[in-house]
Amino acid sequence: MKRRIITTGDGSKTIQIEDWDEQYHSKHGAVQEAYHVFIDHGLRLFRDTDIKILEIGFGTGLNALVTILEKEKQGLQIDYVGVEAFPVSMEEVKMLDYCDQLNVPNYHETFMKMHNTPWEVQSVISEGFSLKKQLKDFKSINDINLFNLIYFDAFGARVQPELWTEEIFSIMYNALVHKGVLVTYAAKGSVRRALQAVGFNVERLPGPPGKREMLRGTKN
Repeated sequence: MKRRIITTGDGSKTIQIEDWDEQYHSKHGAVQEAYHVFIDHGLRLFRDTDIKILEIGFGTGLNALVTILEKEKQGLQIDYVGVEAFPVSMEEVKMLDYCDQLNVPNYHETFMKMHNTPWEVQSVISEGFSLKKQLKDFKSINDINLFNLIYFDAFGARVQPELWTEEIFSIMYNALVHKGVLVTYAAKGSVRRALQAVGFNVERLPGPPGKREMLRGTKN
């Protein structure tokens, strides 16, 4: 499918899949969405602890990068697993230029290391942050009671409805520890009902720019 780099509403970039009219991040602001959904309403629930994070849709690495930038403020040690079925190219990674957008040019080497590190190998990316990228379909995740936090950042239900089903959310529920949390930019009623059906306690929260709401689920 044809892909191109576009500039979003906050000046940061993302990848657009033209055939789907779908972006890896919000066209209203890629960086703003990453912080609002995954940091403000996910990572900031945790303080002074060791946590394990699962990202569904590693994609451009933006969510992992902002997690690295925020972890020291919260005293966190993080083991991060990023699952991706269709990795972005290194050419695209360089064009996204997130470290300059975030005004952290000294993290450029860290960002590139995330993308260059081998798949299926747990690698130390920076102090207190290890990363294991897994190249596989989301349905093949079989972890049980392992993660404290899930960043659910799959492509939208409009273009990939099969990723927003009870089947998938049951896998997510099983992968979380007791009181573990899943956050997603999505707010559709069908998504909320699917999360509730597999056991999540679901909250509607204010959405990032361009969206009225987002969802957060906690494992009961």
